[in-house]
Amino acid sequence: ADIHMAAIVHRYHRRRYRQRVHAERAKPLEQYTSEELYARFCFGRDDIKYIADLVRPTLQHQTQRSHALSVEEQCLITLCFYACGTFYQVIGDNMGVRKATVSNVVKAMSVALGSLINQFVSFPKDDQTAQTKHKLFQMGNMPSTIGAIDCTRYVNRKGRHSINIQLVGNADLIITNCVVKWPGSGHDARILRESALYRELQSHRPNGMVLGDSAYPLLANNPEQARFNSSHCKTRCAIERLNGVLKRRFACLNYLRVQPKVACNIILACIVLHNIATRRHVPLDDNFDGPEPDVEPEQPPMFLPNEGHTGHAIRDAIVRNYF
Repeated sequence: ADIHMAAIVHRYHRRRYRQRVHAERAKPLEQYTSEELYARFCFGRDDIKYIADLVRPTLQHQTQRSHALSVEEQCLITLCFYACGTFYQVIGDNMGVRKATVSNVVKAMSVALGSLINQFVSFPKDDQTAQTKHKLFQMGNMPSTIGAIDCTRYVNRKGRHSINIQLVGNADLIITNCVVKWPGSGHDARILRESALYRELQSHRPNGMVLGDSAYPLLANNPEQARFNSSHCKTRCAIERLNGVLKRRFACLNYLRVQPKVACNIILACIVLHNIATRRHVPLDDNFDGPEPDVEPEQPPMFLPNEGHTGHAIRDAIVRNYF
């Protein structure tokens, strides 16, 4: 009898699993008006569909799992983060997903968008150089200019400038070249000197000048040449405006609470999206209430003997012939 009872006690009982119930997620593309989409995501309905189609080949396989996020939903989560730069938990509460999901989606989307950098960011080719020079000349009468260059630093989660990004822009506020990999301590001139752009400019292809501030060796300001300086400043303001627009459109760039590698991917993604927004004439919200872009101290010039001499010669020749 005791053996029989033991057999009953230890008999295998089949475990019953409760069926998983998924909450219905909101569909912002359907529920919001165009104005609301611009306010929340910085892009309109057609723009968001365009962006989703760009990353679909990379992200499509992830949507085949049960109840996985669609590519459009991943786009909206990421754009919401880029636009407001708040905590993942806040984004998750707003979009109806978990904090961990937001983190994974932002990382994956940033890599997917960043991989398109060569498709959307390119220096003017031979047939584009003349038009680029003409538009920049109209800004301040500076001849033979193919771009304006500047570096901008990004603040990390510890409040320090951990990443220094080099950008070159044109008169239309399109980013034509970028270097996204240097720590915040990197000097602007060194970042330029070790870039592929520098080697291209040294080989005189394309034929033209890139304007920089006094941190760069090629075109240092000369206070004795007032007209040249005035023209230089008017033309170079294109890159200052570009940096301001980039940080206004994507508030997440004002304070990145992520590791440097993830931060670089996010910055690359925002550069791609900036050029998309500019070319598609996406409006910039005038009621911007995010943090003011961080004011960076001016760097001392870093001159190398040959470069400094060449820069003086080029600048003096321009002053003689044009000013």
